[in-house]
Amino acid sequence: MAKEFSRVDRLSQQVKKEMAVILQREIKDPRLHTMITVSDVEVSRDLSHAKVFVTFLGMDNDKVEDNLKILNDAAGYVRSLIGKRIQTRIVPHIRFAFDESLNEGIRMASLVETVRRDDERRRKEAGQETDRPEKGGEEE
Repeated sequence: MAKEFSRVDRLSQQVKKEMAVILQREIKDPRLHTMITVSDVEVSRDLSHAKVFVTFLGMDNDKVEDNLKILNDAAGYVRSLIGKRIQTRIVPHIRFAFDESLNEGIRMASLVETVRRDDERRRKEAGQETDRPEKGGEEE
């Protein structure tokens, strides 16, 4: 039998879905970055608070703080929009936070790629064959 989702998980998913639509279509602040992605929503066990993790695609770190301040200033308005869209007795207070995981993942992937290239270059300089298995027609 499949495990049932808890009420907190269901509300978290619903808020995440509605928040993505609201940030794309409803928030019209010209100071705000246009490409905002909602990566996760954590709702407290008593359903009174929600922490919304967002990423800003292609944005410098110094502007991230400004955009988070704009979003947190508009949190009351966003909460009222969420309350109209979700049928629940308690609408959680919303707080926005920057999700570092996307940038950290990109940084880690580039580090791994750099190390792999350096290793391959050192093997060629030492006259060794690369240890790569043959891939059936696939290219990297």
